[in-house]
Amino acid sequence: MPYRELIKNLEGIRGLLRDIYVNGFRGREDYGQMSKRSYDDEARRIRNWLEGYTASYYTDTGKKAFLLIDSRQEGPNPLYRIFRAKSFTDLDITLHFCLLDMLAEGPKTAAECTELFCGRYLEDGDFPFPDEGTVRNKLREYADMGLLTAEKQGKKLLYALAPQTVGLEEWQDAVDLFSESAPLGVIGSYFPRQQASVFRFKHRYLLGALDSEVMLALLLCMREKRMAELTVRSRSGKNRISVMCPVRLYLSARTGRQYLLGLRREDHRLVFTRLDMIRGVRPGAPVQDPEALEARWQAFNRHQWGVSSGGGKTDRVTMVVYAAPWEGHIVQRLQREKRLGTVTQTDERHWKFEAEVWNAEEMLHWVRTFIGRIESFDCTNPAVTERYRNDLLAMAALYGGEDDAVQ
Repeated sequence: MPYRELIKNLEGIRGLLRDIYVNGFRGREDYGQMSKRSYDDEARRIRNWLEGYTASYYTDTGKKAFLLIDSRQEGPNPLYRIFRAKSFTDLDITLHFCLLDMLAEGPKTAAECTELFCGRYLEDGDFPFPDEGTVRNKLREYADMGLLTAEKQGKKLLYALAPQTVGLEEWQDAVDLFSESAPLGVIGSYFPRQQASVFRFKHRYLLGALDSEVMLALLLCMREKRMAELTVRSRSGKNRISVMCPVRLYLSARTGRQYLLGLRREDHRLVFTRLDMIRGVRPGAPVQDPEALEARWQAFNRHQWGVSSGGGKTDRVTMVVYAAPWEGHIVQRLQREKRLGTVTQTDERHWKFEAEVWNAEEMLHWVRTFIGRIESFDCTNPAVTERYRNDLLAMAALYGGEDDAVQ
């Protein structure tokens, strides 16, 4: 089969990008999921689409490829380019422009569009005439996308251009910002940009673009209140099927990873799944009791710190922080950054933070930012308390210090 630049299914390229260019850095010889020729074809596509953003190096085991992208760079996310690589037929592109042109004159039925299409646009060419079913399918597809409206008049179904109620020029800056900072930003990347962006980003997570199709499918299931059948890739590299009801989507501000919180059908537990591990989403049966599911999430969220659903038992964390009367910024930060729990003043210079969470180990990254001011730290999970103290002892051994430097 000859090499082709365009593809029908993005999932294969998405998996290859993650396994070779992002996570695995595996070369042609040690990537056993496809033949060497298929590997070469897919790698060539990626190099063409991401020209200027890939690099490679040589090791004893061969050539390794990786992405070379600076998140501080100007311009749109380069990974959006792969979404423009979807294949199409000559008839697809011809129907697109001709249908929009004829509907600009006013509403028409599928039969009228077919007759006008064949009589006006193809009368002097040798292009194959489409049948009415093909035209109707394209009109229905565009109506589902919101490009057209479909209105029943008697026995006729009239299609018309959807009204344009948004002035894109006024929304240019908003589209520019959210296309680079919000999930599903690939949608905004399709809008033309007349000038360079005025925005610069300190923390910009580009790889979330690869999960856009998965996120959209999950959002549609949530809107329609349907179960979702997920094809999830395990750490061993094998795919498994998991049926769950999608509840919420989470985006980590620290790592940029995206997660799905869903109610798993097999054991009725709320569990998290990383979006980059999901290989496919199929809508399933309607959710039986969406109100009860929402109430369960509300109760679950009262103890949720990160993306661990715990083992059904909460951990209680207590931390006392020192802050002098003139150090109000420490107290403000403690109150601002706590995601749950309470902060109370115990005396003039001490403040107590208390919280019940599903997994206290997730809090340690945040707790460590107060090192030097923590007077005491305790958790009902002994393993968390021990890890905190061992980390302090390891730090003291590495950097030295007085005997009483570690509280």
